Amino acid sequence: MYKVKLSDQIYFLGFNDRRTALFENFWPLPKGVTYNAYLIVDEKVCLIDTVERKFTDDFFDQLDNILGDRPIDYVVVNHVEPDHSGALSALRMKYPNITIIGNKKTFPMIENFYGITEACITVNDGDELDLGQHKLNFYTIPMVHWPESMVTYDRTEKILFSNDAFGSFGTLDGGVFDDEVNLAYYEEEAMRYFTNIVGKYCPHTARALVKLEGLEIGMIAPSHGLIWRSNLAYILDKYKQWSSYTTEKGVVIIVGSMYGNTEKMADAIGRQLAVRGIKNVRTFDASKTHVSHIISDIFKYKGVIIGSCAYNNEMFPSVENVVREILHKGIKDHVLGVFGSYSWNGGGVKNLEKFSEEIKWEIVNPSVEEKGALKKDKYEESKQLADAMANRLEELFT
Repeated sequence: MYKVKLSDQIYFLGFNDRRTALFENFWPLPKGVTYNAYLIVDEKVCLIDTVERKFTDDFFDQLDNILGDRPIDYVVVNHVEPDHSGALSALRMKYPNITIIGNKKTFPMIENFYGITEACITVNDGDELDLGQHKLNFYTIPMVHWPESMVTYDRTEKILFSNDAFGSFGTLDGGVFDDEVNLAYYEEEAMRYFTNIVGKYCPHTARALVKLEGLEIGMIAPSHGLIWRSNLAYILDKYKQWSSYTTEKGVVIIVGSMYGNTEKMADAIGRQLAVRGIKNVRTFDASKTHVSHIISDIFKYKGVIIGSCAYNNEMFPSVENVVREILHKGIKDHVLGVFGSYSWNGGGVKNLEKFSEEIKWEIVNPSVEEKGALKKDKYEESKQLADAMANRLEELFT
């Protein structure tokens, strides 16, 4: 992509992917994604991670352009997931004397993915690799977001090569560093990356942040997205906020409706929330909006109100998909309301109430359920549900 330096001896090797539609074949990439690797050219040459396999040829062109015929001595594998390590086998063929650096959980995965078992050095927390001028230290951050995940810290330049932590969806459309772009454009994609990829492991992320607090960090170089050099407090504060489930005053309304009756209840709730002064109201049709975006806003806002029509004595399938993902992510510390409708037999509300028992969020109001079209009494009850949510948010944010 670009030939960009982080310092005199450290190169950014990043590649924009605007063609892949789904990250991990699941999460939408409307703004694309990058795969970032880094090269340190010292007395010894060290590569920090590789790239997704389809960029291998371009990756090698970049290495040749920088190094010429000089070999690479080490490659640090911070994370074995193939979007980070996809070029590892080809790299081993290109540089047969290269040594792989990883932790004790790294190498069984490398063997399983690539069959590589030789020329591997295992490092523990705080261990140092001396490249000459540059001294690298390694720190494991397990379950952020795989068990073998670690970061590499360049003690000489104060650069943290942070793996998936502090990363983002979105391509780098010219700007590579945080001070070269409008951060407002990237914040949504940074949050969606966190909530979609890392968010299941918030307690592990919080522990990782504490673990890294003792490092003097002057730059953060993640494996996806922007390099942070001027706004470190911004992204560190965001991670502390997100990993602690700290939310803003607002409500996410999630609705699954076949013929519009449940959706009318959602609209009544949304309108009453606005009347009550709740300015952040986000209503999602679960059948249209990918769960990726819904989950991201749930991490952002304190209130969640979920509505489902009945479908074969169950929740509407698209709503069921959302609540399953909420449970899977283990999202905590929200307040909840439930509503829905049915035609001849229930199932939507009944199963949402089972979900509410399992998720253990605070319930702000009894469930509201309509039979058939929305009628005046249930319209008023829908407004009462909104009032109860508004009242609770006022208490929590006053």
